[in-house]
Amino acid sequence: MAVKEILKIGNDTLRKTSHPVEKFNLRLWLLLRDMADTMYKAEGVGLAGPQIGILRRVVVIDVQDDHGLIELVNPEIIAAEGEQGGPEGCLSVPGRQGFVYRPQKVTVRAQDRHGKVFELTGEDLLARALCHEIDHLDGKMYVDIEDHEIVEEEDEEEQE
Repeated sequence: MAVKEILKIGNDTLRKTSHPVEKFNLRLWLLLRDMADTMYKAEGVGLAGPQIGILRRVVVIDVQDDHGLIELVNPEIIAAEGEQGGPEGCLSVPGRQGFVYRPQKVTVRAQDRHGKVFELTGEDLLARALCHEIDHLDGKMYVDIEDHEIVEEEDEEEQE
């Protein structure tokens, strides 16, 4: 298990565009493993390469559904439909959530760890996670598109 440090908002690396992966080898496999380990340790549902300082187009996602761990190399959204709005957080923006509108359903074309091209369609939380993580690969963060920040209300006891 190799848990990496997750970069926080304000780090310039999070605003850079990631480069395509061209070599599908042990180094990539270890990166994907480390990313999954880091995501699970941080109790997140997704992690992109730039969040651990790696400017490569790699993403891991696990929204705790039938898909299990999803590894995406060089992903691109090829179709989107509908709209959903809801709370969104990010491991790189700890302690904060924003209300973000995303497509209800997206289809992504990507490569697996061996370089084989595949397509994946996700709805609801998976669609949100796919959009969120692919945005990271282009230097975008949810705070750039949030409708408003979600502020936790104080307990009534604290207000009295």
